[in-house]
Amino acid sequence: MDPTEAEASGLVVVPSPLVELRDERVSERGVRVWLKRDDLLHPEVPGNKWRKLKYNLAAAKDRRDSRLLTFGGAFSNHLRATAAAGHYFGFETVGVVRGEEHLPLNESLAYAVGRGMMLTYLDRGTYRRKTEPDVLGALAAEFGPCYFLPEGGSNGLGVRGCAEVVDEIDVDVDVVCCATGSGGTVAAIAAGLAGHQRALGFTVLKGGQYLAGEVRRLQREGFGVTTGNWELDHDFHFGGYAKRKPELDSFISDFQSRHGIALDWVYEAKMMSGVFQRIGSGDFAPGTTIVAVLS
Repeated sequence: MDPTEAEASGLVVVPSPLVELRDERVSERGVRVWLKRDDLLHPEVPGNKWRKLKYNLAAAKDRRDSRLLTFGGAFSNHLRATAAAGHYFGFETVGVVRGEEHLPLNESLAYAVGRGMMLTYLDRGTYRRKTEPDVLGALAAEFGPCYFLPEGGSNGLGVRGCAEVVDEIDVDVDVVCCATGSGGTVAAIAAGLAGHQRALGFTVLKGGQYLAGEVRRLQREGFGVTTGNWELDHDFHFGGYAKRKPELDSFISDFQSRHGIALDWVYEAKMMSGVFQRIGSGDFAPGTTIVAVLS
């Protein structure tokens, strides 16, 4: 089965649901918030992970590559999703993990291994050079011919897949919000918007100011142009990637109690916390309609 057949068969649920969030903290500010439930696309390859992988998987099949090799931190949702995609679509998978091996494996890496992924590790200095020819060459020599996926799945094919989420939004939206770790999703959403609409990405890692350059690079790679209808908010990383603080845990618990949705603490909870704080601060004018993408 190829990725297009997976969507047509219902294995991957597209379009994902779009539901309005009923919350007095929103309504009292005269704002409307809709949730784009991309987290429901597939139980193991959800949201932007599926959208980024979709055309990359098709390209790997076209090239007759049988092995995917990709990169991520120890808590990477992308590694999990790539392992699951390999399981469902018939690819071997290799995950290159930043840093030293720690045993026992955490839940994310244990899941990836359970779905057939082989793990290897790069020290942080080498990992920073993971796109350089000598590093890639050494990996190719060790693991054989591979289809190389960048960290987070963010490349031209990945952003083209992510841009499809905009076509599924059938409300008159002003701002589309998303969490961002590599810049791909916000780059894609911004490229798909029109007119007054804009994209707002909440970075989940500390010191992510460099991501602005990544957004522009990915837009050029995926669409041949850059847009100016986006911004990045760096104030809601809660200590950095895969880090959390008690106030974030409190927000997650309160949100689940109010709305019955368990937010992913690495990405989506940080984004939703930022959305609510910015609404409360009056950053969005009355009458603004926001779509927050959960993935």
